[in-house]
Amino acid sequence: MALSKRSTIRQHADRSVPSRAAEILARGTVAHVGFAIDGQPYVIPFSYHYDKAAPDRLYLHGGQESRALRHLASGSQVCITVTLLDGLVYSRSALYHSMNYRSVVVFGTAREVMDRSSKSCIFEQMTRRYFPGRTLGRDYQAATPEQLDATALLEVAIHEMSAKVRTGGPAGPLDATPGAPGTCGVAPPPLDLHPQEQEVGSRDCDTMPR
Repeated sequence: MALSKRSTIRQHADRSVPSRAAEILARGTVAHVGFAIDGQPYVIPFSYHYDKAAPDRLYLHGGQESRALRHLASGSQVCITVTLLDGLVYSRSALYHSMNYRSVVVFGTAREVMDRSSKSCIFEQMTRRYFPGRTLGRDYQAATPEQLDATALLEVAIHEMSAKVRTGGPAGPLDATPGAPGTCGVAPPPLDLHPQEQEVGSRDCDTMPR
């Protein structure tokens, strides 16, 4: 997929890895969806579906009354970002603190998927992507026609996408000097120290381990 001026990475261009965009999208869980209505920009987090077997499209879903989805379904331009945080990079110099990450920026337009069979298939694939091993009919019941009609599914045609990755340790002027004052290294991504209590709603339901 060719890059244009808008999708070409300028800051740290050496970190550009367009060949890894599909891999990153397939591993991500949260997409930040950017669009504008009457000149007002919005960025909203969504769950999404992406399959490397169909690398030119991405799926978003939500309620039929969603203002964002109704607007995007009209064919308006959309920008979608997905980021995976791999580590926190700390340096002996304040300026060189950073993050290790994998990220993708997608530009495209969307259309609504109306066919119930197609919607059901995409939702089943999405469930398997987020919950590997769960099986339709054994672990959960299929969506009813009424539930499918109440849920909007958008197929985003990807016109362009870029990917950017940072790896490795800090690059400050003192970080490679043994015995220099301060500390440096890479810390794993932090877990939420105050996670929201998950209410399962039934004694028969499990909470999946983190």
